[in-house]
Amino acid sequence: MCNHKDLIVWQKAIFLVQRLYEITRFFPKDEIYGITSQMRRAAVSVPSNIAEGFGRGHDRELLHFLYMSLGSASELETQLIISRNIQYLFEEQYEELNGLNNEIIRMLTSLISKRSAFMEKKGF
Repeated sequence: MCNHKDLIVWQKAIFLVQRLYEITRFFPKDEIYGITSQMRRAAVSVPSNIAEGFGRGHDRELLHFLYMSLGSASELETQLIISRNIQYLFEEQYEELNGLNNEIIRMLTSLISKRSAFMEKKGF
């Protein structure tokens, strides 16, 4: 693995951000500083934290930023549910975005587990 851009989870997170921006463009204009902004920031935070963790060059810092990405993905999960419940998202849009986000959460959880096991072997 060379860098963060080689990770499928980072690539999927970038795609999720793109789709989220496309879909939230049609949210009510009075929500631009509300849930629209919150969702966009949480989504952008996922690939950004993966990239920052890899850019730091230390296993402990990488793990810290992977956990931050996982936290942002979990935050986005809640915001997607709220957006669906208040009918800002159609069911199909919710299913698409939530499905992608859940896949990213699973991938991050797996990556965290593998990196943690690797660090334990090295004696960290």
